[in-house]
Amino acid sequence: MTVDYDTLAKTIAALTEGETDQVALMATIACEVHHADDRFDWTGFYRVTEPGVLKIGPYQGGHGCLVIPFNRGVCGAAARTGEVQLVPDVDAFPGHIACASSTRSELVLPVRDVSGEVIAVFDLDSDQQDAFTDKDASSIGAILADVFTK
Repeated sequence: MTVDYDTLAKTIAALTEGETDQVALMATIACEVHHADDRFDWTGFYRVTEPGVLKIGPYQGGHGCLVIPFNRGVCGAAARTGEVQLVPDVDAFPGHIACASSTRSELVLPVRDVSGEVIAVFDLDSDQQDAFTDKDASSIGAILADVFTK
């Protein structure tokens, strides 16, 4: 299945219009993105809750790690560097945290607020190797920017 990112962006914009609560926004995005493509096995947010610490936020899929320090794993790297992490093979990523043994590839995007501060990361896991593309990263990144930097 290929994601129709234009329709997904319009759907999320319509569902989130006027909403300012970050958790409500995250829950809606996680749900809509998760159900947009069969490649997305786990889809959700890890929120920055204190300096250097991510805690699980709204998500879809099996259980996730509850706490991830900035210095560990793919999510930590995205939060620490503020850069998108596109990992075709998680077993080849130094320090990968296996929150689910089924995860083979991962895409993690930093989520910024209107001031540019990283407030969370958006994590997509797949049980397929090399499941994510640059188009996934740029399209989902644009959706996140549209919602959280209004």
